[in-house]
Amino acid sequence: MPYDHRKDHRNTHRKILTLAGSLVACAALAGCGGTAGSAGTAGTAGTAGSVTPQRTADAKATGSPTPEPTPEPTRAQAARPLSGRTIVIDPGHNPGNFQHSREINQKVDIGTGRKECDTTGTSTDAGYTEAAFTLDVSHRLRDLLKAQGAKVVLTHDAERPFGPCIDERARTGNTARADAVVSVHADGSATGHRGFHVILPALVTSGSADTTKIVGPSRTLGEDIARHFARATGSAPANYLGSGTGLDVRKDLGGLNLSNVPKVFVECGNMRDPKDAALLTDAAWRQKAAQGIADGIGTYLKG
Repeated sequence: MPYDHRKDHRNTHRKILTLAGSLVACAALAGCGGTAGSAGTAGTAGTAGSVTPQRTADAKATGSPTPEPTPEPTRAQAARPLSGRTIVIDPGHNPGNFQHSREINQKVDIGTGRKECDTTGTSTDAGYTEAAFTLDVSHRLRDLLKAQGAKVVLTHDAERPFGPCIDERARTGNTARADAVVSVHADGSATGHRGFHVILPALVTSGSADTTKIVGPSRTLGEDIARHFARATGSAPANYLGSGTGLDVRKDLGGLNLSNVPKVFVECGNMRDPKDAALLTDAAWRQKAAQGIADGIGTYLKG
């Protein structure tokens, strides 16, 4: 039979139209089994937070559920990394304790024995009190933590005439089910004794005290705070205890013994040493101290 060019041309034209229609359908379905990076998956492969058709097909083939997209953190979440966390700040002592010696000398149970409800704290030679220092740093610390989304509870804000007692301070953290508790202090050691240290709870199982569950996490919290405190303030760990680590373990503090949530004391410096006192009385340095504590808490809570 003679070769019919017109018939061949019509057949070829129909094949081209059929192929074109198939390609359009594939594009509409976001790829016909094409591999990642091919024309069939262009525009979907590698998209953040998406599930590619290939991954869905693989999941179906193995009988596994289709993987959920991994959500990207929003800007608000990134800016407030401590949202949902509760932190208790315990400003050491109370400015009113000086006028209530009888009340604060009453003894309370701390598990390992009985100890005074509270004390007046120390002061610099010029009369700047530890109670004033701790409240100032605690306010700065509160503001830094709240800016990161944390719920912050203070054991007191000098709104009461004295106290609270050390057992009540511990209960505040327990009742709040705090993720971390930090008690802010300054030391009253001898001249020449310089630097900061962080006091950690010892293992205590006596009477109403049981620190079994908090010893480990409290140490991690303390180590994080010590590292960031040194970095933020430029201060060195205490040269008179802790063997240069900036860490000290004690079992005679009711605020630690009676806590059932991670808790540490931060002794920011020695008020009785002139060089340390010059730092503690400087507002700019106190802001650095608060920043160092906040950074340490943040590192601990982020794991």
